[in-house]
This record gives sequence, structure tokens and C-alpha cells, in this order.
Amino acid sequence: MAHARISKYLPPDINPTKAAIAYGCRALPKLNEELQSEDLLTRQKALIALCDLMHDPEYVYEAISIGCLESLKALLKDRDSLVRIKATEVLHIMATHNVGRDGFLNHGIIMALSLLLDDPQSLCRENMHLAFKHLAQLPSGARGIVQNGLIPSLVWKLPREEEGIQELILDTLAPCLQEDASEALSSRVVPYLREKLLSASASIRSKAARALTAISIPLEGKNQVWQFDVIPILVDLLTDKCAEVQANAAGALMYAAVTTEGKYAALDVEATRPLLDLLQSPVSKVRLNALKALTMLAEAPEGRKLLQTHVGTFRFLEADASEAVRRAAQITIRVVEWKP
Repeated sequence: MAHARISKYLPPDINPTKAAIAYGCRALPKLNEELQSEDLLTRQKALIALCDLMHDPEYVYEAISIGCLESLKALLKDRDSLVRIKATEVLHIMATHNVGRDGFLNHGIIMALSLLLDDPQSLCRENMHLAFKHLAQLPSGARGIVQNGLIPSLVWKLPREEEGIQELILDTLAPCLQEDASEALSSRVVPYLREKLLSASASIRSKAARALTAISIPLEGKNQVWQFDVIPILVDLLTDKCAEVQANAAGALMYAAVTTEGKYAALDVEATRPLLDLLQSPVSKVRLNALKALTMLAEAPEGRKLLQTHVGTFRFLEADASEAVRRAAQITIRVVEWKP
């Protein structure tokens, strides 16, 4: 005869650290209520449960519509470090979706997150910078970060943060600088980026060169890159072992060499030689940026004279597999062969 027995062990799918999720349409409203609970453990469990749900954009949309963002904003000021960490984690997951990024802009999340720039918990700061990184992927998000006046703070934090967070700051700065570089330039961003070009980390060198490309778009940025003696470092990075560093260094050099001072600063450190070597790279982005940088140098009489013996190499690239490289090679040939 069978006997009914109750096991003393919990079922394997129960997580005691996570709030129980209500059924159907009641799930998110219940979690939102628990986010506002005075009981610390209830808030913590609700946040852990919410982290799982926010990977689905449909849940993100519903969470925004019922006011979860306002609850999360309040939790960013919570005294408990775990609550702040999980609240920023929820927000950075939400920021991976377009609907989440739009919600950030419509509910003032940027300024609320910025209050955690000096949070003592590195995980909290890392989640915050992840959210900013995802937000900056949208032009409207990058503009939002700029318009909220966060660029000087991000620039100031760049040399003072942990290496992993430095990478996130550089990822955020690059698209923001394309929107407006004026505040960054007045915050001494070029010397800070120059320092990061010398980092032992290939990822940081690459991201710093990418940010320098963005800062070099306006004339003042080009002038500062030349004035702070960044061009010789960029030329050295053309021989870096990492192809992404090479590509971004060549891209930054291309913009810096638009001005006469930039052209001659690059020619003085023999930039044409490593740039010509990069034309043999298997990476199309490297070949493309190297060609564009060489085109800028060929606009100077001395540069044009140096490159006239390499027209055959440029003609070979007219048959490159990349259409962008083919077009760039044709432009380079026209500039090199131009006669006054």
C-alpha cells in the first residue's frame, strides 16, 4: 500500500533569494509594490526577480508603463549596497533594449544614475556605466548624456576608475563626443586620452584611439591633438600587435592630419612608412583607415613626393574585395598624382 510522504527538501527550482512571481498580468505590478516595501529583504528579492524578467523587451515595456522606473530611481538612493547594486543591474539590463533606452530619456534616469558616480561599491558603478554605454548607442541617448552635463564628470573619472570601468567610460565617451565635444575639450580630455594610449591593455588603447577619432572631428580637437603631442603616439600605435588598435590609431591620425600642423607633425615622425605597411593588413578596416590617413598626408607637397613611388600599391588596392577600400584607393591615387 502506498504512503503519502512529504519531503523535507525544497523542490529544485525554488530560489529562496528571489521573490515569488505572481501569475500572468499580476507579476510585474506585484514586484513593483514589493520594490516600494519598507522591508529590506522584500526589496532585495523583488530586484533579483526583476533582473530575470528584464531580459524580455515586452516585460521592459510593461515595467515602464506601470511605473517601475520611478521605483528604481528611489532605490538608487537606498542605504543598502545590495539594493543599489541590483537596482543598477536591472537598469543596465533594461538599457540593452530600445524601449528601455527610450524610457531612460523620458523618466530622468540619466541624472538619477549619475548620483552613483562616487558610489563606494564598484559593482554599482560598473552597472551604472554599463547602462550609460548602452544608452549612448542611440544618438538620442548620447545627446541625453551630453545635455545632462555628464561629460566633464566622465572625463574626470577616466584616469581614476578601475581598468574595467575605464573601458566602459571610453565606450560611452566615443559616441557622446561625436554629438558634442566642446565640454570634453574644455575638461582636458585629450591629455587623459593620450595617457590611455600608453596603457598596457590593448582594449583600452583601442578604445582611447576611437575616442580620439571622435574628439578630432571639430577643429579645436584637431588642434589639441597636435598641441598635446599625441600624433607621435598614434604613429607608434600603427605597429601595434592588435589590428583594432592599428585601425583606430590610423582613423585618429586621419582626422588629426587634416590641418597643416597635423600633416607635418605626422610627416616629421615618418608616419607614411607604417601606414604603407598597413595596406597589407588582412583587416579591411585597417587598410581603409590607412589609405585615408595617407590621402591626408599626400595633400602636403612633401607627403605627395614621398608617396609617388607607391602608386602601384594603391592601384593594386583598386581591386580590393572591399568597395570602400577600392574607392579610397582611387581617391588616394588622384591626390598623389595631382600636379599644381
